[in-house]
Amino acid sequence: MGRLLAYILLLSVFLPLVSAQDSATAGDDSQSGNLTISLAGDTPVKGTGICNQQLKSSIEVRVTGQTGSPVPGIQVAFSIVGAPDQAEGARLSDMLVLTDSSGLAQTALQLGSKPGEYRVSCRIREGFPDNEVIYPARASRKNWIYMLLIGLFGGLGLFLFGMHTMSEGMQQSAGERMRSILQNVTRNRIVGAGIGTLVTTIIQSSSATSVMLVSFVNANLLQFRQTLPVLLGAAIGTTITAQMIAFKITEYSLLLVAAGFFMQAFSKKEQVKSAGSSIFGFGVLFFGMHIMSDAMAPLREWSPFIDLLLKLENPLLGILVGAAFTAVIQSSSAFVGIMIVLASQGLLSLDASIPLLLGSNIGTTATALLSSLKTNREARKVAVAFLVIKLISVLIFAGWTVKLGKILVQFTPDASLPRLIANAHTFINLVLMIVVLPITPQVARLVDWLVGKRKEPEKVAFNTLYLDNGVIPTPSLALNLAKQEIIRMGTIVRTMHSLILRPFLEKNPSSLNSIYTHEQEVNYLRDAIKEYLLAINRESVTSERVNESFQMLYSMNEFEKIADIISGGLANRAEKWVVKSYEFSEAGKRELAEFHEKIDKQLKRVLVVFDEMNLQKAAQMKSKHKEYRNLSKELEKQHYARILEGMKESVESSETHLELLALLSTIDSHTTNIARITLDWNQKAT
Repeated sequence: MGRLLAYILLLSVFLPLVSAQDSATAGDDSQSGNLTISLAGDTPVKGTGICNQQLKSSIEVRVTGQTGSPVPGIQVAFSIVGAPDQAEGARLSDMLVLTDSSGLAQTALQLGSKPGEYRVSCRIREGFPDNEVIYPARASRKNWIYMLLIGLFGGLGLFLFGMHTMSEGMQQSAGERMRSILQNVTRNRIVGAGIGTLVTTIIQSSSATSVMLVSFVNANLLQFRQTLPVLLGAAIGTTITAQMIAFKITEYSLLLVAAGFFMQAFSKKEQVKSAGSSIFGFGVLFFGMHIMSDAMAPLREWSPFIDLLLKLENPLLGILVGAAFTAVIQSSSAFVGIMIVLASQGLLSLDASIPLLLGSNIGTTATALLSSLKTNREARKVAVAFLVIKLISVLIFAGWTVKLGKILVQFTPDASLPRLIANAHTFINLVLMIVVLPITPQVARLVDWLVGKRKEPEKVAFNTLYLDNGVIPTPSLALNLAKQEIIRMGTIVRTMHSLILRPFLEKNPSSLNSIYTHEQEVNYLRDAIKEYLLAINRESVTSERVNESFQMLYSMNEFEKIADIISGGLANRAEKWVVKSYEFSEAGKRELAEFHEKIDKQLKRVLVVFDEMNLQKAAQMKSKHKEYRNLSKELEKQHYARILEGMKESVESSETHLELLALLSTIDSHTTNIARITLDWNQKAT
């Protein structure tokens, strides 16, 4: 019995020792294979937080054995191995942690005092191939959203300013040609599309091109159907801007700014100054993109923003967001620039970009639609046609945006994401032109049906027909519209002149009311044109444009003086004449009618001179002025001869007869002044 008790006692002592030894042996065996450490599944790829605050999520790692099963009881060493310069206060809650039964070990990181990237090493013992993993975290200032918005909107402001300056410089270089480019649209659709591409490439905005077309149709300088190919070409022209933006030359942006500035500041040649303005704007544009790119960097780790961008891969949502954003900033080129910035930061995928591009195609029509609200029905058709054309692009591509992205990647596998976005923009609008250009007559009929063919109500008195404030940022085109309005004013003055002789020859005062109404209209046009020309010259215009504005103001002033002579001196004299009992002699009537007709021809000539800058007719007018001055003197002599003969009618009408000749001669002088300024201005220009 004693032996049995002793045996039991020995077993109770040695069995636990054996068990512990077996357990230790098992642990050694588990660690004898290859161990691997990795970030746990719930741990974000990169942590984000605020300076001097603890990350919301812990740093959690998992240790697995050779078979992939978790290994408990392994020591994991955590240490901060990277931090921004002069950062203080960064620390870990635990630096040495044993893995639990699930092979997990975790610690918490408190970020330091400086914004930037912090790196935490998570390490197991030496001797294993995958014994360390680095966990990156980014610290932002407490007001990082405020700083982001400042950088984003400041960069966007520079971007838009650079685009405007570049466009302005290109317009100044090509402005003289641009004046007639859009008016020379022919019935050939391919030529029209080419003109649209060229003009939009110069002015850097399809919205601006569409607004010009609206104003030209409203001014009866173009027909609605002629604008459709131009609108298609404009869609191609705006993609060239995106292609330029996709070049990664932000590192050289300040070099371009410097080069452009010195070209403007020190060159005396207008062409070099204009080129310098374009280069300066190009540099500012890319510098603005650089600022936006840096400002948006923190968004790469901000989960709400990432989730929002992922939702944009839904075609319908992407199209709506692109349309709304482009309509707000009124520039598809600027919106594509922002997309390229987001893509360069890895924030925007190609699948999300294509719906946004389709949306920007729709949004860019907002400017034309707004500008057409106060125009006639034909001009509104241009804006509606622009919208219809862009909607066709959505119908073509909306159903296969993802597949389109894959096709573009296959064709250009080495292209960067920004370049792919620019290529997608070009491809969409190129296909749109190929599809729609052959069917522009059908599109025009559709727009006719949408807008309707109701008769336009008669225009209210004293409206301008040609002036359009939307074209003022393009001085060369705006001056052309001002010129058309002055020609209209001159035509009204000629009408007044044609009516003024009737009360004298027929004793019929009915035409005087029309003359007084026309005088009020001329005064209205004078004020409107003057204000318009001043607005043009408040833009950045060349000295040549300033001289041209002066010539227009001078000519307009001469037309207005003629109108004053007709509605003042002549009309007042006519009111007194019609109530008198006596008349001109038959010879006197013939002479006055002949001289009146001569002056009317001068008015007809001066309109051609002003419109066409016809120097030959201007010289002819100067010589006719001398001839008519001598004729006026000769007619006076003939009148005096009739008085000396005792002709009763000539004696009674003498004062009125001589005054008519004098006032008609004065009208001739004012018309000739317009011819003189045309000749003088041309000599200075050459």
